[in-house]
Amino acid sequence: MSDARWVARVATPLMEIILGIEPGQLDAPTPCEEYDVRGLVNHLLFWGPSLEGAARKEAVPPPAATETDVNLTGGDWATELRVQVGRILTAWSEPAAWEGTTHMGGPAELPASLVGGMVVGELVVHGWDLARATGQNPVWDDDLVAYVHEEVAKTAEQGREMGIYGPEVPVQVSAPMLDRVLGLTGRDPAWSR
Repeated sequence: MSDARWVARVATPLMEIILGIEPGQLDAPTPCEEYDVRGLVNHLLFWGPSLEGAARKEAVPPPAATETDVNLTGGDWATELRVQVGRILTAWSEPAAWEGTTHMGGPAELPASLVGGMVVGELVVHGWDLARATGQNPVWDDDLVAYVHEEVAKTAEQGREMGIYGPEVPVQVSAPMLDRVLGLTGRDPAWSR
């Protein structure tokens, strides 16, 4: 069975989280310390085309703008985010996306299955960030969370070295798997606003 199956398991909870964000919550802090809700939405919109392009083995040049230049004042940012996330999910739902190698925002070729795992992890973890910041309680199925844990564990140290993840937050081995994923990415599973 293709790793593309994980994408469908991310989709419904993530779309529900996006629908649950109220415009008045855009300035709320998130567990991802460098972003408030607005900044995290900007981040997902900014990098979305690169994540989508990676599935199609297309090198997407970095946008000329910066993350903070994405305009959320137009009022329909939630639709724009749902559409962009939908394009990412559609692109990575193709089994061919997970085969061979691809590029992830740079010239280096990486195994497509590694990049796909990073994309699924990104969507789950940032989905949790948005949910926690806006008072939502998403539920991802246990098999998906176990897969994300395995994928994050492969790249966590490298992610910390690159500044993508913060220092690991110690989490008990007996803690729920999602909490262990969050700890690996430098998030406190008990974070609250």
